[in-house]
Amino acid sequence: MEEVKWRKPSNPDGVPVWSHEGIVCVGNVLKAAVRLTFPAGAQIRDPKKLFNTRLDSRTVRAIDVHAGETVDEGALKAIVLEAVRLNAS
Repeated sequence: MEEVKWRKPSNPDGVPVWSHEGIVCVGNVLKAAVRLTFPAGAQIRDPKKLFNTRLDSRTVRAIDVHAGETVDEGALKAIVLEAVRLNAS
């Protein structure tokens, strides 16, 4: 499910959130990147090393995508499916 959460005066458009039996991924627009944050990311296998920020967190992992970068779609899909599996377990 895709929805918008956390609307507030400083961010009236809110934050896109994708969920399935819990939050799978949160999207944020930063000054220099788009960040995809996975609340259970520390439990997700990442053989292609897409996670590139929040690496010191015990739970969360995130992927910052900068302008002009490409993302390995297969690897991202695997991360999303693993996050869904974790929520369902």
